Amino acid sequence: MTSDYSDLASSLQSGLGLDFPPVALTRVSETPDGIAQATAAVPSACTFWRRAERGVFFADAGAHMACPIGAMVMGFELDEAKSAELMSLVGDMCAINYIDEAEVANIPHFDPPAGGIVYGPLADFPMTPNAVVVWTTPRQAMLLEEALGGTHWHGAGGSILGRPACAALPRAVDEGTATLSVGCAGMRTFTEIPDAYTLTAIPGAQLDGLGQALETTLAANTQMLAAYREMKAAV
Repeated sequence: MTSDYSDLASSLQSGLGLDFPPVALTRVSETPDGIAQATAAVPSACTFWRRAERGVFFADAGAHMACPIGAMVMGFELDEAKSAELMSLVGDMCAINYIDEAEVANIPHFDPPAGGIVYGPLADFPMTPNAVVVWTTPRQAMLLEEALGGTHWHGAGGSILGRPACAALPRAVDEGTATLSVGCAGMRTFTEIPDAYTLTAIPGAQLDGLGQALETTLAANTQMLAAYREMKAAV
């Protein structure tokens, strides 16, 4: 399915003043026609998020296996060796109190199986995204969360996640609402994203109308900033 998200990507980039372009991803069952396949080895699934800033590509299940936690979260089936590696890694994390054993079963993940994932800049993405990844400063996250309805005082509202950062994507898709993640040690290492940025995962279901909602949010905030400055000056 061919889609055009260039206007939305431009609205996000210019409206929020993003330092990194938003990227999209879609899980697929088989290798798509006409899309280049990733060949270089990567240490984690989240590494692909940064690679996707440079162009559209497809990464198969095997390309995600260097990080068994990320592979599990993204919904890939693990063979016996990789399952053992995952259990060993989780055991080590529990042993050093990085996570609690009771948490493991609750880590959000996509349901397997998936043949691979198509990644790319939102501006050039050729299909409907499952999710969009946006790197945001606190101020940018504030504006984006308002536009997405995550700060509204009705309904379920948004959610904030920590480790593993990749779990923000299935959480967002499953709940149909954007998820803000403060990241994890692995994400900071593998993506090399600076410490000043958080991750906002937007489900594909929230993309329609987001450009207009962001425009409304930016206009409202401009007026509120002027009002607050007047209040501050009057004291």
